[in-house]
Amino acid sequence: MKTLTINGAGQQLSAGTVAGMVEELGLPGPLVLVELNGLALRKSEWGETPLRDGDRIEILRIAAGG
Repeated sequence: MKTLTINGAGQQLSAGTVAGMVEELGLPGPLVLVELNGLALRKSEWGETPLRDGDRIEILRIAAGG
């Protein structure tokens, strides 16, 4: 288990990559943006980007509006 800070709150996850985290959290992958330790990630990078204990993550959901 890794202890991560997600959107300002501590959380423990077993995921090894950003893609695994998105799946573990049950997020709709096509509708979220992920920032890892201040760096915005492309969706194509999620599967190869490892998570480490203490990482800070910001997750934004894309929402349509007007």
